[in-house]
Amino acid sequence: MQNNVLLQQRPYMLSLHLFFESITFAFKALVQNKLRSILSLLGITIGIFSIIAVFTFIDSFQMSLQKDVNNLGSNVIYVEKWPWTFSKDYPWWKYWDRPQPTMNEKDFIEKKCKTAESVAFTFGTNSTVEYFNSSVDNVSVNGISDDYNKVVNWVQINNGRYFTPNEFSSGSNVAIIGCDVASGLFANQEPIGKYIKVLGRKVLVVAVMKKQGESKLSDINMDVSVLLPANFERTLLDMRNRWMQKVILVKARTGVSNEQLISELKGVMRSVRELKPEQEDNFALNESSMVSKNFTSLFDIVAVIGWVIGGFSILVGGIGIANIMFVSVKERTSLIGIQKSLGAKNYFILLQFITEAILLSLIGGLLGISVDGIFVLIGNSFDMGLVLSLSNIMLGITISILIGLISGFIPAYTASQLDPVEAIRSTY
Repeated sequence: MQNNVLLQQRPYMLSLHLFFESITFAFKALVQNKLRSILSLLGITIGIFSIIAVFTFIDSFQMSLQKDVNNLGSNVIYVEKWPWTFSKDYPWWKYWDRPQPTMNEKDFIEKKCKTAESVAFTFGTNSTVEYFNSSVDNVSVNGISDDYNKVVNWVQINNGRYFTPNEFSSGSNVAIIGCDVASGLFANQEPIGKYIKVLGRKVLVVAVMKKQGESKLSDINMDVSVLLPANFERTLLDMRNRWMQKVILVKARTGVSNEQLISELKGVMRSVRELKPEQEDNFALNESSMVSKNFTSLFDIVAVIGWVIGGFSILVGGIGIANIMFVSVKERTSLIGIQKSLGAKNYFILLQFITEAILLSLIGGLLGISVDGIFVLIGNSFDMGLVLSLSNIMLGITISILIGLISGFIPAYTASQLDPVEAIRSTY
């Protein structure tokens, strides 16, 4: 009696009591019908797994992509022979005879381009690097100018130092090596201060770079790279080689947009190459956003595919939950009649069955998210860099609740509208 008075005085306690009672009923129904519950969970589990797996892949790849964009420099323009475009109608023959950028053009840009903060030049080739009986094949050997580390972010020294201005100007035989090159040549030895053989010449190792992994935006992998002063490497290579990639990197001043920098660079490059007004540009001005935009459109397509695949599974799962709830209402018709005859309101019956449907769907969703979590852990053990974000977890939970709510509403409403007398007489 005292409890009834308390519940009448505090309606929210009655609601809370009914809610927990509904959960109790739901758990009992699920436990009593294990096989039926498991079969209905499969559709939701597969659907949520598919959707969250796709978004986990997209988010993880975008994070990695953003890291690569930061390394390339979101405010850096690359002056090259070839444009960064992804078109089926790429007119490669049009760019074939273009001249490669030169060190003299880099110096000209430094003098004339007012919107540029730093300008660097790089060129290179692939070669085998040796240390006594140890060697590492297919190493990217790059000559760099003195401001290279100011323009890009991937020259991250782990041990040692960067080249001195005197080493750049005099073309000293010194080198900065990637971590994979260091481990391949020296194993457990200290690389700093030792001489390695690069392009047939001995060079002194002055630094080892941090491990960074392979870039998703370019073929740059600093882990298997060797950096040399440009004035030294140009004595080892034929700078007239048209197959050698040469790049001028130009970093914008603070407050200067890429569009402003590109506009001025275009005029400077046309001037240094003495192009007439009617002549087309014989150079390309590339930026990291050109590549990331192409990936963004790809992500949109992958996301749609994920929604379609997951949507079909969720639809099947939702129909399965609705069928189970209709069967559950049929089986418990007499019980519903007894509850109503004892004073249970329509909203209690409605809440009872909706809670059961949501609980069933939510369990399926949590199983799907758990499977995603297991795949993320396995993937990261292979250094795949996958991340199951809180937003994706909440998305999976939200979808599960909505599917349970939608699938269970009609059966629950049907149960709540049953006539108590007719329901009690049911002989199912």
